Amino acid sequence: MAGRPAADEADETAARSYGRGAAVLSVGIGVTGLVTFAYFALASHTLPENEYGRITVLWSAVFITVSVLYRPVEQLLSRTIADRDARGVHGGEHLRVAATIQLALGALFAVVALVLRNPIQDDLLGGSSTLYWILIATVLAYAASYFARGFLAGHHRFGLYGGLVLMEASSRFLFALAVAVGIAEGQDVVALGMTAAPIVSLAVVPWALGPRLRGAPEPEPEPVGPEEAVEPQFTLAHGSGFAVAVLLIMLSEQTFLNAGPLLVEASDGARGAALAGFTFNVLLIARAPLQLFQAVQTSILPHLTRLRAIGESDPFRRSVNLTLLAIAGFAACVALVMLAFGPALMDLVFGGDFDYERAGLVLVSVGMGLYLSAATLNQALLAHGRATHAAAAWALCAAGFALFLVLVDFDDRVLQVELAFVGAAACLSLLLGLLYRRGR
Repeated sequence: MAGRPAADEADETAARSYGRGAAVLSVGIGVTGLVTFAYFALASHTLPENEYGRITVLWSAVFITVSVLYRPVEQLLSRTIADRDARGVHGGEHLRVAATIQLALGALFAVVALVLRNPIQDDLLGGSSTLYWILIATVLAYAASYFARGFLAGHHRFGLYGGLVLMEASSRFLFALAVAVGIAEGQDVVALGMTAAPIVSLAVVPWALGPRLRGAPEPEPEPVGPEEAVEPQFTLAHGSGFAVAVLLIMLSEQTFLNAGPLLVEASDGARGAALAGFTFNVLLIARAPLQLFQAVQTSILPHLTRLRAIGESDPFRRSVNLTLLAIAGFAACVALVMLAFGPALMDLVFGGDFDYERAGLVLVSVGMGLYLSAATLNQALLAHGRATHAAAAWALCAAGFALFLVLVDFDDRVLQVELAFVGAAACLSLLLGLLYRRGR
């Protein structure tokens, strides 16, 4: 009984740390989400429908690629740095391993993109060589950006993390604004904003490395858990195994978020690009909150990893449950707004000749809540070191989502994407929930 107040105080301290990190990031990333929304709104109003469709296809291709290739290293760094700090482990081998993996993935992308230039340029990007080179330059620039994100998250530098993503979105928005006010014109200028964004965002890195650049000694981490002495050396095999599992998760995630517009474009002939842009707009109801949820994802993984490293199971469980409860409330509010005002809001923001169906917007809102819940449970499983099990669940649900879109023939392709998204998100949250409960 004597140790209980001290334990409660430690629990409250951990909860406050997680809350502060999530709050700081929520401000930066919340504004980032709004700026990203504005980028697409300006592009939608200023570009012809087919050109705007190409912009959304380019965006989807870029972020499928960078999320699949580079977020595994971000997650690897975030989890590993938090775990090592909690155990009091020293050394820089984890940074060297992560950098090696990141460079290898960037080189692999460059080789594959050059080999597949004709199908990428002609079939995906409508024959535009400019968009093709923008795609390559953007993906390579994001390698450094995602490495920096993982480093900042693992060291709980959430203010700088928020500044990085805000600078990224703001610089991208300026290119769309330049077209909207007539300083420049055309889809190529709007697309160039995607390349400038990750490069400009790296301006925060010198702030993170300030003490090292000045030669000042860094504070020694204090071991706070009983397991620091048995932490194995961090090797390339160790890091690669985690990264490959998370890579599969990221591939599945991007299948959920981006396969719909891409498959709509491929299957609807001459009108495919315009309909892909419309489908992309509908799914922004799910994508835009994901920008905000990045704050939770980014802060909760190092937080849960630290709790696990020091053996604090109750705060771990409470953090997960509180996050799931907040997601349920948020999704319910979004669904109600879409039910009441959805079509009018979408017409106001995006314009165009398409009609937004109220029921479909509500469906995507529900799917968004289920998807965010699954993403939270996924972070809990990663903190427990169960990346392989989580990856299997993601791959199964993503495969079902894609097969439904490819094999089932709907007259209304947008409704098909909406139904597939909700159903796959429900299955994923159920599977990850079962894995989480079994692990506990």
